[in-house]
Amino acid sequence: MDILKNIVENTWVQRGFWSVVVILFSLFIYRVITRVLSRKEKKSSKIISNKKNKTLIRMFKSVVAGALSIITVLMVLQIYGVNVTSMLAGVGIVGIVVGFALQDSLKDIIRGFVIISDDYYEIGDVIRFDNNVGPVTSISLLTTKIQDINTMDIVSIANRNIDKVEIDPGYIYLPIPLPYELQFAKAEEVMREIAKNVAKNDLINSCDYQGLTEIAESSLNYQLVIVCDPANRLQARRNALGIAVSTLESHKISIPYTQLDVHNKK
Repeated sequence: MDILKNIVENTWVQRGFWSVVVILFSLFIYRVITRVLSRKEKKSSKIISNKKNKTLIRMFKSVVAGALSIITVLMVLQIYGVNVTSMLAGVGIVGIVVGFALQDSLKDIIRGFVIISDDYYEIGDVIRFDNNVGPVTSISLLTTKIQDINTMDIVSIANRNIDKVEIDPGYIYLPIPLPYELQFAKAEEVMREIAKNVAKNDLINSCDYQGLTEIAESSLNYQLVIVCDPANRLQARRNALGIAVSTLESHKISIPYTQLDVHNKK
């Protein structure tokens, strides 16, 4: 009985017990908050778009996780006798030195809030950064992650680089070369038919014929503009080209190619 009493009254045991209580309580609070946020994420919002709703919720989750982690650490330190108030005062002095080392991280955090507040882009939007193009999969305080549509790799972009990010609107400008021998009126009729057939494809939202765009060396080039989900851009382009070739074949129209006439002088 005395042994049990000594264990219970032991300072380190008490500190360990209350530390575990604080950690478990923090995890409980985080679990409750994330469950509430996850439910809201599944529901549509009449005030903001679903994409923005998801972006805000996931950003808030990362903020909650960070804040609870800091509070929990400080409370545990206080339990173990660390003077947290004096420590925080000392951090203010050291913070000037550390701040210079963390400038990039601070820029990322500030830009992260700018991305959300200014609707720069949202989860699900397709963006371009350097040679990477893909939909945004997550936005945190420090980074934005996209899945490259060409390699399917997950690419992390520091939020401070948003000035180098371009929003991909999902347009495809598709030139279709037709032979000079084809009369202009017939060419336009065929192009409108191609546009109509392309628009029926499941991956394509709309397709419009824009007219003659170039008088090239071996062909007259007519142009289509296609609207699709940017994530499906490559396959949508392949489908459109296949439909265009099939339509031209049905009209017995040959696709022109560069030809070289050789004159033999005797």
